[in-house]
Amino acid sequence: MNINSEQTERFKELLEEVYTEIDLLKKQLKETKREQLNLIKKLEEERGKQTDIFSAISDSERLAMRQQISTMIQKIDRHLKST
Repeated sequence: MNINSEQTERFKELLEEVYTEIDLLKKQLKETKREQLNLIKKLEEERGKQTDIFSAISDSERLAMRQQISTMIQKIDRHLKST
């Protein structure tokens, strides 16, 4: 065999390896996209079940919490002004 035909054969082998690797990567990408869609669906389901903290408590508890937070903010402000 001459050098040119050996190089041609080697090139064909390498090209076949590249095609095989590309096919494998395409399959992995397809599987990953499928997993991503499933995770997005699960996330959306969980978001639907989720409630914020304020909708889970009564109005009186909400007002009490607001007052406590306001008091804490005032204390922090006084402390910062005094330093």
